[in-house]
Amino acid sequence: MSEFFKAELKDRFLEYALERSDYFQIYTLYDEFLRPNYSLEYVQKLVREILAYDSTLLDVMGGNGLDMFMLASTSSTEDFLEEGGFMNLYVKEEEKWDTFLGQLSGMPKLTKEEKKQIKKATPDLKREKLMLMGLISAVAVSFLFTLISIFNETLLKPEYVPADEFERRMEQLREQYILENQKLQLDLKEAQHVLDSLQK
Repeated sequence: MSEFFKAELKDRFLEYALERSDYFQIYTLYDEFLRPNYSLEYVQKLVREILAYDSTLLDVMGGNGLDMFMLASTSSTEDFLEEGGFMNLYVKEEEKWDTFLGQLSGMPKLTKEEKKQIKKATPDLKREKLMLMGLISAVAVSFLFTLISIFNETLLKPEYVPADEFERRMEQLREQYILENQKLQLDLKEAQHVLDSLQK
């Protein structure tokens, strides 16, 4: 599951907790959001990630042989969601990477003398280019496998997914595809920039 979907799910867990005025079983989150494609352990993992980020976002009680049996919202839950929640954190992290990549591409150009020194220091230029092309290919293959995995989960098991849930997931797929496409375009631009600088 991508970081985008995980961030959205964590926010949905917190929103659900906020809507309820009582304690509820962690199993309820599994029934509401992840049955049958994921396990109860995955819900527990996401709740642990929420608590690892900020232990005041949920009130947790153990019981029935589980360390996380009952959950409830806290006074911090609403404030955190009003600030944008985990989706906001995800967007900020993506923006930081975009800024970083932008700074890399905006680095000052080398003088002819500096380029000569770099060529002397890297006698095996073809090997560098080959490694760079391998990296670009790996990113493309990884993206392709991610898409195949997502389509496999959503399209090949339609009997488990209600129609409105399917439409919501398809919308999420479109959004994730746009985000990953933009990221891949940035990676390719950066790789092209590196190739151009190596050829000069």
